[in-house]
Amino acid sequence: MAATILKPGTFKHITCRNNIYPKSTVKRFIVPDEFVYWSVDYSKYTPPIYTAPHINGQPWADADIGCADFQVKWNELDGAVNRISFNGIYKIENGYPINPIGRTGLRGRGLLGRWGPNHAADPVVTRWKRDADGNVIRNSETKKSILQMVAIQRHDNKMWAIPGGMVDPGEKVSVTLKREFMEEALDSFDNQKMIEEFFAKGVEIYKGYVDDFRNTDNAWIETVAYNFHDEDGTQVGKLMLSAGDDAANVKWLDTDSSIQLHANHVDIVKQVIERLNAHW
Repeated sequence: MAATILKPGTFKHITCRNNIYPKSTVKRFIVPDEFVYWSVDYSKYTPPIYTAPHINGQPWADADIGCADFQVKWNELDGAVNRISFNGIYKIENGYPINPIGRTGLRGRGLLGRWGPNHAADPVVTRWKRDADGNVIRNSETKKSILQMVAIQRHDNKMWAIPGGMVDPGEKVSVTLKREFMEEALDSFDNQKMIEEFFAKGVEIYKGYVDDFRNTDNAWIETVAYNFHDEDGTQVGKLMLSAGDDAANVKWLDTDSSIQLHANHVDIVKQVIERLNAHW
C-alpha cells in the first residue's frame, strides 16, 4: 500500500508558510492561499533568500548554486545523492530547483542540506493498547481497537513526531528506518536479532512530500514511511523506550483524531489506521 497525499495542485502549504523561519529571525514573504500555486500569477512576490550560515561547508550539504565546483544533475541520481522527486519532474528556473507544491515565502535552502528534494525515512512503529491483563483495549464508541505508536518529541518545535530522519547518500531506506528508530527511541538495546527481524517486515504506507516548516521555494523534504506493527506486543512493543540525543522525549502515543503531530505526520499515521482498521 503506497500513497502520495500531498500532490501538486491538490494541497496548499500550511506549516511552511507565513511565519518566521525556524532558528532565525527571517520572516517569510506572506503567501495568501490563492497565491500558493505557481500557476497563479503573483507579481508582487519577492521572498527573502536565506540559507543558514552553519550548514555551509558541511559534508552533508550542497554548495551554493553558481559555485564553480558545484556541478549538479537535477531530477536524477547525482552520484550517491538522490535528486529524484516522488512528485515527478520538478522545474529548474535560473539554475534553481522549484518546490513542486508551490510558494513558501522563502528562497534558498534554509536549514536543509540539499537543493531540491531532501529525502527522509519515517518508521511508524505500532502496537495495540492493552490493559494490565494483556487484553487489547477497544474504544467504547467505535468498538475498534486503540492503536499506539512510538512518538518522539522534537527539540526544535516541541511537537510529537514519527522518529524519522534523513537518508544518507547511497544508504538504503531500510537501513535509515532502523537506524533512526534506534537512535531516537531506544537509545540502547540488547536484542539485536529481534530488532533485525522486526524491521525486516515493514509495509510501505506513504511516499511523497512533507509539509515541513524547514521547506523553502528551492529545497524541501520528501519521505518514505513504513509501518512496523507488533501485533501481539511481544517484540518492540515490550521494550522500554528511551529518548536518544535527537529527541527530547519518547513515548507510546495513543492514536485518534485529536492527535497533533509535526508536519503532515497525522496524514501518514491515518494511512496506518486505515490499514489496521484501528480506532480513530
